[in-house]
Amino acid sequence: MQIVEWTPDPRELADLELLLSGAYEPLTGFLGHDDLHTVHERGTLADGTPWPAPVTLHVHADLSPGDEVTLLDPEGLPLAALTVTGHEPDGLTSGPVKALGTPEHGPFSRLRRTPAQVKEELGGRPALAVTMRGPLDDLSEVAATAKELDAVILLLPLAYGEAGPGVVRAALRAKEQLPAGTLVVPVPLAPRDEPEIDLELREHVAASYGAAEHLAGPDPVRIPGPPHRRGLVVFFTGLSGSGKSTIARGLRDALLELGSRTVTYLDGDVVRQLLSKGLTFSKADRDLNIRRIGFVAAEAARHGGLAICAPIAPYAATRDEVREMVESVGADFLLVHVATPLEECERRDRKGLYAKARAGLIPEFTGVSDPYEEPDDADLVIDTTHLSIDAAVSRVLDTVKSGGWVR
Repeated sequence: MQIVEWTPDPRELADLELLLSGAYEPLTGFLGHDDLHTVHERGTLADGTPWPAPVTLHVHADLSPGDEVTLLDPEGLPLAALTVTGHEPDGLTSGPVKALGTPEHGPFSRLRRTPAQVKEELGGRPALAVTMRGPLDDLSEVAATAKELDAVILLLPLAYGEAGPGVVRAALRAKEQLPAGTLVVPVPLAPRDEPEIDLELREHVAASYGAAEHLAGPDPVRIPGPPHRRGLVVFFTGLSGSGKSTIARGLRDALLELGSRTVTYLDGDVVRQLLSKGLTFSKADRDLNIRRIGFVAAEAARHGGLAICAPIAPYAATRDEVREMVESVGADFLLVHVATPLEECERRDRKGLYAKARAGLIPEFTGVSDPYEEPDDADLVIDTTHLSIDAAVSRVLDTVKSGGWVR
């Protein structure tokens, strides 16, 4: 048996917390292939137990049944041990989980309660649970329903992701206008894409907290701000020598001259020397390097900044991860493929890298001994073979202007 450490992604961590708290009872762990099939087909687990939604974990490691995975929070604190019962080639990992610790961080952590703790606090009194992803429209309806049922009001703000703290604040404001004894318990339930499944999962969680009745509060209406106030990541990708770094620097300079946006510039070579110093050029380390760039860019964009990135970023899946990072914080993502052909990049070879790669001195070199997966989702494609740098910069700047990101 081997023991592996793994940090789940935010959605998986939210599901893990609900598994450990008992909010997902009767589930005791993450689902495998057979359960997922019947959940999709019939809304039940493989043994026929009703269950509405997939609860999955992907661990990208070489695992076998009987192995143990220590699940960590983003700061490395052990949260749970998972005993592997199944592991698929795509990383899908199933098995029961056992708590090793409790989440210690996050806004409003003092308000967290397990279903067992809430039921004890209710002391047998019926509860009207209200699940919330945004402010409640009509508090009088909630109060009237609770009075009719002679029930305690239990506000369950579904505090997941960037909007989570705002939802909890809305619940606390609502509590001030509702009858005395109203409880507020944040629940890290990530939304599901299908409204019916999302509602079923809300109802299940509400019941686990002892709800006699459940009201689903309205989902928040997201009104995005104007583009020139939203965060933006302009992400260049292309072969070494394609001209992406030069265009990216030109875009940075042009934006600084305009002076209407805060600009963060993340060049691939500079990041390698600082943020990713010590990483190799293996696929795993390349992916990690791009994720680090994506994280910093998303943090800059989260606060309304404009970030420019210019790595090679050869793999489509990792570029997709960065797009998701950026969009998950409410920012925009602009992918620019500098599609200068390999022959032209190699002809330029200003750094002599292609010559070294052809001589076998540089292993795993993109375009020579390692693949470059051309994006099929680029927002802008530029070939600098017969295009000046100034013209290429103008094309990107025009795209940024036409999108409304700068005025």
